[in-house]
Amino acid sequence: MSDALSERVLVVPTALFHRLGHFQGFCDRPERYLGELFRAEHAHYRPRREVEVDPSFKQLIPYVIFTHQGREGPMTVFQYTRGTGQGEGRLHRKRSVGVGGHISTVDSARRQEEDPYHVGMQRELDEEVVIETPYTSRCVGLINDDLTEVGQVHLGVVHRFEVERPAVRPREKDIIEAGFRPVTEVLSDLSGFETWSEICLRALFGS
Repeated sequence: MSDALSERVLVVPTALFHRLGHFQGFCDRPERYLGELFRAEHAHYRPRREVEVDPSFKQLIPYVIFTHQGREGPMTVFQYTRGTGQGEGRLHRKRSVGVGGHISTVDSARRQEEDPYHVGMQRELDEEVVIETPYTSRCVGLINDDLTEVGQVHLGVVHRFEVERPAVRPREKDIIEAGFRPVTEVLSDLSGFETWSEICLRALFGS
């Protein structure tokens, strides 16, 4: 059994998500959901090997998108290709604009006085990229995609990091072909992007 599948990850009951308001695609009102989803009686940890194939639970995944808007020139977005060494095999070789991953019991133990979700998001960022610029961040939405096998067991929490300089680079060797590209160029050819990235790009930047 791989280390990834043996970990316990943060989940919520899919029935709760439906009760709060099921949607397909992108929701730009995360405040309607997050308070209830993160309540102690709802959010809990379960073995990843079980919930990866159990759509009665949604794994909560921070999904960070880096954007840069200079004084001149187009808005750009950090994008990359997932290598074959990254944890979710169903996303290998897909292009992505999202950085993030599962929140596990490791995160609740690391800094017990802090929110495990944000501790886990920061851990994922530290593992995957090097951020060499100041930035501002905000939660901008949720992603749900019940049309794919991966999406049926995950719920994405989308965070937009607006960087002062386009100075974000991969730390993980399986983040390849990475860099900032104009949003208009990315939107003009979404072939090869994972579904979550396509949903976010259309919702946040599409006309």
